Amino acid sequence: MTTTSLSANELVLRQRRFFRTGQTKSLAYRVDALKRLRRGIEDYQQRILDALRADLNKSEAEAYHTEIRLVLGELDYTLEHLEQWMAPRVVPTSSQIPDGTSSIHPEPYGVTLVIAPWNYPFQLAFSPVVGAISAGNTVVLKPSELTPHVSKVSSDLVRDCFPDEFVAVMEGEVETSTELLREKFDYIFFTGSTPVGKVVMRAAAEHLTPTTLELGGKSPAIVHKDANLKKAAQSLVRGKFLNAGQTCVAPDYLLVHEDVREALLEEIGLEIASKHGEDVMQNTDFPHIVNSKNFDRLSRFLDDGEVLLGGRSDREQLMIEPTLLQGITWDSPVMQEEIFGPILPVMTYTDLDEVLEKIVDRPKPLALYLFTNDKAVQEQVLGNVSFGGGCVNETLLHMSSHELPFGGVGESGMGSYHGKQSFETFSHHKSILVRGV
Repeated sequence: MTTTSLSANELVLRQRRFFRTGQTKSLAYRVDALKRLRRGIEDYQQRILDALRADLNKSEAEAYHTEIRLVLGELDYTLEHLEQWMAPRVVPTSSQIPDGTSSIHPEPYGVTLVIAPWNYPFQLAFSPVVGAISAGNTVVLKPSELTPHVSKVSSDLVRDCFPDEFVAVMEGEVETSTELLREKFDYIFFTGSTPVGKVVMRAAAEHLTPTTLELGGKSPAIVHKDANLKKAAQSLVRGKFLNAGQTCVAPDYLLVHEDVREALLEEIGLEIASKHGEDVMQNTDFPHIVNSKNFDRLSRFLDDGEVLLGGRSDREQLMIEPTLLQGITWDSPVMQEEIFGPILPVMTYTDLDEVLEKIVDRPKPLALYLFTNDKAVQEQVLGNVSFGGGCVNETLLHMSSHELPFGGVGESGMGSYHGKQSFETFSHHKSILVRGV
């Protein structure tokens, strides 16, 4: 099912013809398109909220703040700065060419493909679309088939805002993604798992198509012995159990100094009860696991180690309560893949150097969170561990800043976006030297 009756090949050809008319390159066209999208999101807001409830059981408050508000913020920030971003940038010219001037001109790539995931199916679809439009490209958006209600409302929204030769949605299963990836796009932006990211990159390599991969990985949270434990617990609970842990930058495992382990775990238990209720299984606003396949995968982790807190689940409701596991080692099954659910393994340490060595030996994580007020410890961790981005004494919030590019490194991804970086990502930067005659 698509927004049009066109095949992937026909759609790409239509968008390429439209792109070559040059209409998308003007500031006026881009601004108008971004404003149309903003109005469309506001008009569709309740339908989007209802779809997120249907697919993931997100409450209206969580859905608005983690999905709609972030896209609206991207739109507003982009509209405020777009003219400045589009302007050619004059740079110094070699002294050997005294009559020359040099400048860098951002230009759109052309026809772009955005493949979105299911965990934040609206935000992670439309944030990159904002970047692609702002840079003057056409866009084909492939939403996730695992969140069909959001996919449908995204399709309707785009169809109401844009002609399909400019922006179009292609809904469908894996076969639709495969069909799209056979086409020659000028840029591909993918958000999803590392294994699927490898498939996308192989397909892109066939056409030498530049690609951004926003993947995931096992993001550690380290709580050192001098941390403010109450604030650390609040941040960890918020960061880990938002969207039932189905967040690519959620803390995936907790490393806590032995001296403060018991006190921190007590604070975490209190914070879970405060935020989600004494009996989370009765909380009708706690998000659900996306489908039975992911539920079954997560359920197997509940038998790993020893349940310290939580541990209950309901397959019919696709619900798992916030759970802490102890008795976990680096070799435990739960430590071999990204969890992507409301399960938090807890390990203790006394020697920070040993912990950092273990982290560095593993694939580079998308995020890292460190809780300490010791500047030397901060420098030690930040200076020795490579990761996409993160926070000190907080979780998640680095990805909400328009001024901070967001992306992974190594197996957690390549390329970045948000704010100006979205415009930069979807633009080719053409270098020009002009010499007097």
